[in-house]
Amino acid sequence: MTLRDEINSAMKQAMRDRAADRLSTLRLIIAAIKDRDIAARGDGAEEGVGDAEVLSILSKMVKQRQESARTYEEGGRLDLAERELSEITVIEDFLPKQLSDAEIVAAIEAAVADTGASSIRDMGKIMGALKSKYTGQMDFGKVGPMVKNQLS
Repeated sequence: MTLRDEINSAMKQAMRDRAADRLSTLRLIIAAIKDRDIAARGDGAEEGVGDAEVLSILSKMVKQRQESARTYEEGGRLDLAERELSEITVIEDFLPKQLSDAEIVAAIEAAVADTGASSIRDMGKIMGALKSKYTGQMDFGKVGPMVKNQLS
């Protein structure tokens, strides 16, 4: 069962359960996937995007909502911040388990060893290797500085 199928069946279940908030978030996820499908068709991928791309979309959606929630909290709009945080929990249901800091460090060390990276110029190789293996399992915004420290 693909990730896309899981999301669609979760949407159908939310409809049966009359879970309006969950349903609206799932519809947002599906709309984002369809947007990416349309863009992919323009590039020649007729079957749409795969699971790796769906994970990327979900990760981006989580990051957007975290930023929005932070902005709403700073602005004193706790009701809107709470809604963003509840959307994050729905989206995270479809993301793989996040790696701990120790697991991230181990993954970086393995990627450095696998790619034979020796200097900061090899950072792109390492990030590419990590993204291909751990999409959705780590925040690459936080991983970048950790890779830099490892290489210097």
